[in-house]
Amino acid sequence: MRQEMVQREEAELRRSHQKPRSPEGWGLLLLLWYLAFYKPIITEGHLRRKNIEFIFIRFSAWQYAGCDKLWAGLVTTLCDSIRHHFGALPLSVYHVMGTRPRFASGFSQKEWVLKTGTCLKLWGMLFVLAAGLTILLVALLVPGIKDHHALKVVGSAVTSLSGSGLALGAFSILKNLLISEKQKIERLTNSEKFTSQLGFMSKVRNEVEVLVDFLSFMEIFERRRLRVVLEITSLDICYPEKVAGVLNAMNTLLSEANTPFIFILAVDPSVIVPCLEQTGCMKGLADNGYLYLNRTVTLPFSIPEMGARSRLRFLEAAIQTREDLMYRIITSNVERRRAKCRGVPAVPSRQEADAEAVRCIHEAFRCLHDSTDPLARYLPTSGAHVRRIVNTIPITLRLLLHRAGTPGTPSPRAAAAWVVLADQWPCRLSWALQCLEDAWQGRPTPDFGARSLWSIFQENVGELSSLRQPLHNALSLDGDPELFQTFLASDFPFTARDARAFLGVTVNLDHSIRHKMGLLRGLDRLQKATATPVSRSVQCPH
Repeated sequence: MRQEMVQREEAELRRSHQKPRSPEGWGLLLLLWYLAFYKPIITEGHLRRKNIEFIFIRFSAWQYAGCDKLWAGLVTTLCDSIRHHFGALPLSVYHVMGTRPRFASGFSQKEWVLKTGTCLKLWGMLFVLAAGLTILLVALLVPGIKDHHALKVVGSAVTSLSGSGLALGAFSILKNLLISEKQKIERLTNSEKFTSQLGFMSKVRNEVEVLVDFLSFMEIFERRRLRVVLEITSLDICYPEKVAGVLNAMNTLLSEANTPFIFILAVDPSVIVPCLEQTGCMKGLADNGYLYLNRTVTLPFSIPEMGARSRLRFLEAAIQTREDLMYRIITSNVERRRAKCRGVPAVPSRQEADAEAVRCIHEAFRCLHDSTDPLARYLPTSGAHVRRIVNTIPITLRLLLHRAGTPGTPSPRAAAAWVVLADQWPCRLSWALQCLEDAWQGRPTPDFGARSLWSIFQENVGELSSLRQPLHNALSLDGDPELFQTFLASDFPFTARDARAFLGVTVNLDHSIRHKMGLLRGLDRLQKATATPVSRSVQCPH
């Protein structure tokens, strides 16, 4: 995402020749001037801007697991991080004098409009204050007028009234500067209203709306798009009701149109799904946590099992932090392996790899859009599922190209078909992959890799039927079973070797379903072996 920021910034600078502003140094003074005296306008030119800045915020749910409402900790972390990023002074001035951006009328490209009313009020107050001070000084200093108490009273009253308006505005800014949004929400949670929820949610929502409007203001000032990326971690070690509260808060923040928030939810679905099914948020979804996650997450990314190279990298990182564990001996082995790897031919440059990735992605999307291609008729009717497929195909193809050195790299069309298969029939595909994995572990025949994935599924479909009760929720995620048969048997006859090639790059398939199947399959076989009757000839006569 940071690389995307840099690339978009350079492309926008070449297109518009306008450098982005920063609220630092002289830019801070300019920002305060715009906050006080100008109204921001969303123009067509602003909407055409492609440069973007991501504001990363990490939220560890475990740090707030002890509070009554975990989602309140999420909102306070959001408010405090935005305040820290832009500074307390601009946000405080926006609370008092800022104006919400509005869309331009017509094709005007003017992004700032003077606040005529604010300027007139300020000049009027300054004029009255100057007049009051003049009258007061004349009444105090000019000989012959010192004895007129009425003039002193008039001058004091005019000066006090005009000065109190300016002092009130300065006091409001100072108050918002000293009391942050985080402190306001924490004060609300400690009050009696929190237990009864009387007006609490509306006040929290108002604070969030002010932040969203401030981000829109800063977008126009900085001449770039702003997106707040919240990384939510450690949610799978919290209580079930806390988990449901955070997900509800996410859905609330994402409910508005053009919301500037992006959530990265790093969780273990095998832990989160039972937590959701234990709470009351599943009403109307047949108590199925998988359905709830599918409706919440728009880009699923299930991390595959760690490969050999990744394990070595993690081992190297762990070794570098432990110099007491024979550091010199182990690092010498690492350096020897790196020196050996330097003899490998050079890999293509990043630009060439990106160009090849773009070509493959376009080819895959052409197959999806081609009505004559059999793949097009397997696309889901749900808009959310289509977005998931469109978001996943580029990632899958880039991972495949990263492994391009392996023989038999699948085509972009095959990769797109595999993504559709994993999205439409996650349970049946997971069962076929689990049976395939068990067969590979049992030392199969040399020609086993050429067997079709459909034949492997057919051989073990009876066992899947016997486990349909514990796998009921996972089976409900699958689409039409007849289409699944047509997909694998005729249109896309993937082999066992193809499945193994795709398994390492399948990010839109929840691997916890397959792990659960492996556990159930092992337990079922163990129960059948235990239930086998003992022969009468070996039974004890007593």
